[in-house]
Amino acid sequence: MQVQRLILASVFLSLTLIGNLGLAWAQEPKIKSESTEPSTIPEITEEHFRIFRGDGSTATLDDILQAAQSVEVIFLGEYHDDPVAHFLEKQVLSKLIQQTSNQNQNLALSMEMFERDVQHILDEYLSGLISENHLTKSGRTWTNYESDYRPLVELAKQNGVPVIAANAPRRYVNLVGRQGRDALLQIKRPADRGLPPLPYAQASKAYANKFNNLMEKFRKQRAEAAKKSKPESTKQESSANKTANEDEPQKLTKQPNKTPTKKPTSRGSSLDAQSLWDAAMAYSIVEQFLRDPGCQVVHINGSFHTEKKLGIPEHLLRYRPSTSFLVVTMFASDSFPAFDSQEMINAGDFVIVTDNSLPRSYDFKTKK
Repeated sequence: MQVQRLILASVFLSLTLIGNLGLAWAQEPKIKSESTEPSTIPEITEEHFRIFRGDGSTATLDDILQAAQSVEVIFLGEYHDDPVAHFLEKQVLSKLIQQTSNQNQNLALSMEMFERDVQHILDEYLSGLISENHLTKSGRTWTNYESDYRPLVELAKQNGVPVIAANAPRRYVNLVGRQGRDALLQIKRPADRGLPPLPYAQASKAYANKFNNLMEKFRKQRAEAAKKSKPESTKQESSANKTANEDEPQKLTKQPNKTPTKKPTSRGSSLDAQSLWDAAMAYSIVEQFLRDPGCQVVHINGSFHTEKKLGIPEHLLRYRPSTSFLVVTMFASDSFPAFDSQEMINAGDFVIVTDNSLPRSYDFKTKK
């Protein structure tokens, strides 16, 4: 259950977008095309989460805010369908706005949920030039924008906090997934298209191992699920055919009129596609420091992108080695309220375990 939740809500390697294997798992909520009714979620309180340090010792929200005072970037890693995580993000953002204001420091909100090529649209909305309706349509907001991310954007707007559209445009992530990272070299003026400097760095060995292990776990789960769902009559027929033909050599026949099957996209390309997201978000943060060197950035992303300080933090340090940061990883876990040391140890500077029994804010099966 825990692995499945992690796959569905925090890997964000949307293989249907990337074009690998045609699988519909691990999707971020799709771009909003029509209104949907939010899930009925009870009022979130302190009873729905527990805060720990990375070593499993107990901590508080004040501990996180105190630690945030000494860093330039605060990463908040979420599961996209976790209502408690979204509640906490607004709480943290609100307190950071007050905290930086008291220190005469600027704050910026950076978000995975907007792609870099819609930054001008986001800016136009924040400045009051365009309506929210145009933001959601032209800005390609996610299906769960209204329930989960609108509160953050509106809070930033009310307090004059810039919002960074941090993610790589998905059309280029799809391109890398299908054709490999070198395909981006065909893009003219890549910086104007929302891409980070090319070529972007390869994933670290630790991140690649983490990614590939998760892919393997999912493949095994999917194969097992398919095996269990196979009709009994089909199983018997398949078994009978195997028995009848097990002593016959496999025959290879030419099919000249049949279009050759395209070789599936390699796992390496999938990893490169994932890394493009990470690199783009890291570079978006660096660009904010170029615009406002003394500011602090709070970045919202799926937990896989920053868990164990891998992914975005690694790219960030490549672009700007001196950057100080704090990683907060939120788990919607069946272990709640306990800290699962096997899974959560050192997943971040702070780990927040949230109540997984609550209704989800986004249904990955119905896309609502």
